[in-house]
Amino acid sequence: MLQVHALTLGAYQVNCYIIHDEKSPSCCVIDPGYEADTIVDKLSQLGLTLEAILLTHGHFDHVGAVRDLAADTGCQVWLCADDLALPTNLTAGPLCYTNTYAEGTGLHLAGLDISVLQTPGHTPGSVCLLAENTLFSGDTLFAGSCGRTDLPGGSWEQMQSSLKRLAGIEANLWVLPGHGESTTLDEEKRHNPYLH
Repeated sequence: MLQVHALTLGAYQVNCYIIHDEKSPSCCVIDPGYEADTIVDKLSQLGLTLEAILLTHGHFDHVGAVRDLAADTGCQVWLCADDLALPTNLTAGPLCYTNTYAEGTGLHLAGLDISVLQTPGHTPGSVCLLAENTLFSGDTLFAGSCGRTDLPGGSWEQMQSSLKRLAGIEANLWVLPGHGESTTLDEEKRHNPYLH
């Protein structure tokens, strides 16, 4: 069963998620934006080994601790290659990664099966990550809102298409976004104006 431990880090209050199967000694970290030491301390408290970092997109506030964590642990770092085209002022320098994923990629990490849904709009390579009944929505879908599209690489047309796709998912998923509070997909279908 999926276990999720959330940390809210840095000036931009980025939600960083540590995920693993309850029986797994290893874990994945989604969007380690800041404070590598805080993340390492939490992993130590939990008794977990970092197997992989999974990025929902390449903006600096979601990747800031990647390099230090990868150097410390030798873990894999996954991102969508479409975000390699982002200007480096938005990514805090060249993006650090070992592997790329895209629409339909299936990963088996930390005892979990994780599916990649490519949801461009906020950035060209934005993805949502689905593990069991939980959608890690990055900066695509927020509680009551959606990600901004006015930065280089953003596209309102793509965002609308991505949100329409998420609205079409029938399961009532637990939604854990890149910023702000958690929600459910049914709740967003009912009340989020961007999903109508």
